[in-house]
Amino acid sequence: MKVQSLGFIGGGRVTRIILEALNRKRMLPSIVVVSDANGEVLRKLKEKFPKIQTAQGDNAKAAGQDLVFLALHPPAVGGGLAEIKAALEPGAVLVSLAPRFTIKALSEGLGGFDRIVRMIPNAPSYVNEGYNPVAFGPGISKKEKEDLFKLFKKLGDCPEVDEGKLEAYAIVTAMGPTYLWFQLFELLDLGKSFGLTDKQAWKGIKKMLKGAVETVDDSGLTPEEVMDLVPVKPLGEDEAMIRNAYRTKLTGLYQKLKG
Repeated sequence: MKVQSLGFIGGGRVTRIILEALNRKRMLPSIVVVSDANGEVLRKLKEKFPKIQTAQGDNAKAAGQDLVFLALHPPAVGGGLAEIKAALEPGAVLVSLAPRFTIKALSEGLGGFDRIVRMIPNAPSYVNEGYNPVAFGPGISKKEKEDLFKLFKKLGDCPEVDEGKLEAYAIVTAMGPTYLWFQLFELLDLGKSFGLTDKQAWKGIKKMLKGAVETVDDSGLTPEEVMDLVPVKPLGEDEAMIRNAYRTKLTGLYQKLKG
């Protein structure tokens, strides 16, 4: 399919991330329509991306494009589907960015429309380095998948996965940066307080992260053996508490998304 126009139902963070990614690759089509109930949200988007069209409170206008991103939080999805089902063109494709709502449920909410893709977005897509797993509905042909991947891959990696695994990816990859970023910024601040320049501290952290991941991949060691490579563990006494927070909070959230 040839995507000549994009629509976004919702103008929040994920829409800004996708617009930035496509803009960096000069892949924004001439027609981009973003709808949102919040005029201030649209004003800020328009300020950053002057060529887009905005439609406050008019989801139908955004839904009338070739490729439509449903960028709503799960509680708002049901109402959003009801608003846009009559506006979707027969040859359009809807990309839902929300966890929890299956392709089957989305199709039912759209009166049987089945040209649907589900994607779990990832914030590093902002710099074209995201990991955005996708699952396709029955109405998407093999050729259309290939065409869509050409666009999706401007966001970063976009593997096709079983739909039933998308909520797991929502916890592990979509929300994953939030588990790490605050720790990285804390390390950066500490490094500077110890006398390193911003550049020196950040370069060291980046190299350390790359090396840590490659050690897991390439060392042939078990997780226990990897973690035993460094004898001094300043946060060792807090490790059980941190692990418990991960397991308690993230397992609970996963169960909520799957329920």
